[in-house]
Amino acid sequence: MAVSFGRKAAATLALMAQLSACGGGGPRPELPAAGFVGGKEAPSDEYVIGPLDQLSIFVWRNPEISTKVQVRPDGRITTPLINDMPAVGKTPAMLADDLKLALSEYIKDPIVSVIVENFSGTFSQQIRVVGATEKPASLPYRANMSILDAMIAVGGLNEFAAGNRARLVRYDPQTGKKREFKLRLADLLKNGDTSANVRLAPGDVIIIPQSMF
Repeated sequence: MAVSFGRKAAATLALMAQLSACGGGGPRPELPAAGFVGGKEAPSDEYVIGPLDQLSIFVWRNPEISTKVQVRPDGRITTPLINDMPAVGKTPAMLADDLKLALSEYIKDPIVSVIVENFSGTFSQQIRVVGATEKPASLPYRANMSILDAMIAVGGLNEFAAGNRARLVRYDPQTGKKREFKLRLADLLKNGDTSANVRLAPGDVIIIPQSMF
């Protein structure tokens, strides 16, 4: 098991070193607590369709061209009457408008809706968890997603983790810079301290260092 961890650590060392410079030399601020966030998982309001997402396309009064499709790795979809429609990078509403325009050549005033049923998200919307966790991974962002959701998805901390020295790197689109925040993962996962649970944002990177002893 130690050998397996060593390989994981080596694979993420360069990324961790690069990201560690984002927060400067001063103390890192803490994010406000999210507590326990319940409810059904769903894409955020401004969800952007990504490769391999599963879409349900409904055309009112035209069940023969309503369909379920998966976005191809090239970012496009094919539906009845429409070949190679670009989908990646659009919200469901934007894709519905594009489908409506394309279908208007065949149907008068089509009413189209697009629902994302299973979603992966674009790279900018994923949550990445690296370092001393059981399963370092990239996770699709969901509305109201919290640090607890992410840690459950990656199997929690491994035996070498220094959970209360973990940090979160977040890109601030207003300043164009990255900021670092302190995380208390050991308090959250081992002691059940809900004040250590924080909300996540698309593109967040969670870095979990290894304990020195």
